Amino acid sequence: MIAKDGKSAETWIDPDDAPEIDAKWVKDAYIYEGDKLVKRGRGRPPLPESAKKVPVKIRYDQDIVEAFRATGPGWQTRMNKALRQFLAEHNIRELNGR
Repeated sequence: MIAKDGKSAETWIDPDDAPEIDAKWVKDAYIYEGDKLVKRGRGRPPLPESAKKVPVKIRYDQDIVEAFRATGPGWQTRMNKALRQFLAEHNIRELNGR
């Protein structure tokens, strides 16, 4: 009797059963060149120019930062909203004495 070596023929996959490649599939695809990832398919969509944030290094009084931090996660966003509201309610040039 011949002993089985544990190897078997690979299962044949019918290419006609492959999923349809559409624009969404391409958009969500991870694209590689060899082993190098060239483009991640998923993730947050890019922001419009008007919504992009600008990183700055600025110093605030300790009590101000502590008050916003005490509100929990998202405190930086709340600080940004507070500054935006202040700008909407005040003429910045008058504050500057010009």
